[in-house]
Amino acid sequence: MRAALTWRDKAEQCIYDLAFKPDGTQLIIAAGNRLLVYDTSDGTLIQPLKGHKDTVYCVAYAKDGKRFASGSADKSVIIWTSKLEGILKYTHNDSIQCVSYNPLTHQLASCSSSDFGLWSPEQKSVSKHKTSSKITCCSWTNDGQYLALGMFNGIVSIRNKNGEEKVKIERTGGASSPIWSICWNPSSRWENFWSRAGEQEESVHSYLEEIPVLKSRPGSRQYSQTEGEDHEEEETSMDFNLDERNDILAVADWGQKLSFYQLSGKQVGKDRMLNFDPCCVSYFTKGEYILLGGSDKQVSLFTKDGVRLGTIGEQSSWVWTCKVKPDSNYVAVGCQDGTISFYQLIFSTVHGLYKDRYAYRDSMTDVIVQHLITEQKVRIKGRELVKKIAIYKNRLAIQMPEKILIYELYSDDSSDMYYRVKEKIVKKFECNLLVVCSDHIILCQVCCLSFSGIKEREWLMESLIRYIKVIGGPPGREGLLVGLKNGQILKIFVDNVFAIVLLKQSTAVRCLDMSASRNKLAVVDENDTCLVYDIHTKELLFQEPNANSVAWNTQCEDMLCFSGGGYLNIKASNFPVHQQKLQGFVVGYNGSKIFCLHVFSMSAVEVPQSAPMYQYLERKMFKEAYQIACLGVTDTDWKELAMEALEGLEFETAKKVKQLFTYLAENLFFQMWRFHILFVFYLKCLGFRSGP
Repeated sequence: MRAALTWRDKAEQCIYDLAFKPDGTQLIIAAGNRLLVYDTSDGTLIQPLKGHKDTVYCVAYAKDGKRFASGSADKSVIIWTSKLEGILKYTHNDSIQCVSYNPLTHQLASCSSSDFGLWSPEQKSVSKHKTSSKITCCSWTNDGQYLALGMFNGIVSIRNKNGEEKVKIERTGGASSPIWSICWNPSSRWENFWSRAGEQEESVHSYLEEIPVLKSRPGSRQYSQTEGEDHEEEETSMDFNLDERNDILAVADWGQKLSFYQLSGKQVGKDRMLNFDPCCVSYFTKGEYILLGGSDKQVSLFTKDGVRLGTIGEQSSWVWTCKVKPDSNYVAVGCQDGTISFYQLIFSTVHGLYKDRYAYRDSMTDVIVQHLITEQKVRIKGRELVKKIAIYKNRLAIQMPEKILIYELYSDDSSDMYYRVKEKIVKKFECNLLVVCSDHIILCQVCCLSFSGIKEREWLMESLIRYIKVIGGPPGREGLLVGLKNGQILKIFVDNVFAIVLLKQSTAVRCLDMSASRNKLAVVDENDTCLVYDIHTKELLFQEPNANSVAWNTQCEDMLCFSGGGYLNIKASNFPVHQQKLQGFVVGYNGSKIFCLHVFSMSAVEVPQSAPMYQYLERKMFKEAYQIACLGVTDTDWKELAMEALEGLEFETAKKVKQLFTYLAENLFFQMWRFHILFVFYLKCLGFRSGP
């Protein structure tokens, strides 16, 4: 994850609060005794709004986008229309600390130092309720049935729509840990969880669809201590009463803690220590991430469970408010010195692929391993940010901020999806690429480590590494294919200190792959050109434009595919390219299946091989056409191949086709005969006769 600053502005006064218009087009800023309305697309100040006589502490927009409200130290609340016109004003006896609109009924809650009020357009007056302590923050549940109030004395009071207290959460620390910000998780995942609970009884085999949490088997070493705690806490957090509601409240206090509570007042998990005074907490629209800002002069991104993932933007003063633009990855930040910053968060794809196994990061802390053929999935839960992933044969490496975990499969079964921890390297590494082999970890720029973390060798490159992959070999002696920014392509063996230069081209390498027999090399360069070389002679065999990635067919030496410009291109030998529409990047090609990555999703695309087969037939290359047909063509294509081979006097190929069809026919007859016998036996068991 990285944050890109989109625009920034500077007001003369402290920014205590901000609110987005629900459609995301406008940003309302509380600055001094004014409201500033910005265009979120470019940071243009649309209009300043005057109406308050003292500092504006809070602002909130109604979910329907028709009006917004502001509260001030002048003890007044002003209701504004979406046309930026003030239409109503009411007062409290003390300065207004926070305001919040009910997400469904649009009832407005306004909280002061001594009471809170509830108002809706159909009411003639504001319903006010006294409190025992100063209210610092408030938040409605997703269905608008309950309002949570955060108090200066460290108490959370949960009220119904009429203002009656239903739950009182007295927290450790009390008045020494005043609550400064609270927010309900907007996600509906808890309701989804319980709606699926009944379905699991009907679908015993829902295991693969639901992406199971990886559970350790007896005697396994699957979990480190941290991971074990994860699993235990997950079971605890799911231990709800079915009659109980499923809302989760995030609470940030000046005891420097972040905590989570159910609506019943029961705490979920343990307190998260922050090491700074939090001034604001808010969720992403779908509830998957949390934003926190405060005395540490920065905005930090956390998981929904409170695991810190990274810094969004460092500021020069305290951060008093930060919110996410609705249904987007844009974040607005307001600071003590009047700075208003608008960031775009960019979440990169962290993944690894080896043949038909694809591992990718999910929710920033988990890893999901997917079998692309069987569609089986398994989740490995974590409690830290996943920075890099590498997968090779039965090995899986996951890099976290302070360690690398190496997993292995339980068995050599090709369908096995259960991993256990093999080794742990507790050390911080700064690298752009990570590769795992049978017995080693490769970090770039290129350093070879054993699984115990000992550096065994290092290679010095002339330029930055742009691409690296394992191309196989005996355990402990695997080969690596490396592409550099200066156009150089090398082969490295993990047990040899000397790198072998395969060739050097004038353009930077973006992607590369080697054919199954190691005789040909395909390279995609920075000009989006796919170039294919003979490795031994260094001769350029052919080149094709509009390519962003390339992969050789692992079962056919002379066939490759490349993607680019919204098309999948399949090329056999030196024949013309066959095209079909496809979005994404090609990352693998095995038989008739092409593995394609589109945004964050990996899929296996079944591609008929008829076109390249007929290209070989036209040139009377019957043996090659037969090899292509074996990858997957229609019955009509097989018959055409047999007839063409007979006419071309290629009897060996025609005989193979005939034998294949004979086998299939006999196998079909055997299956039908077997079914008949079983059916007759079944009838006899029921007391029927098989004949007259």
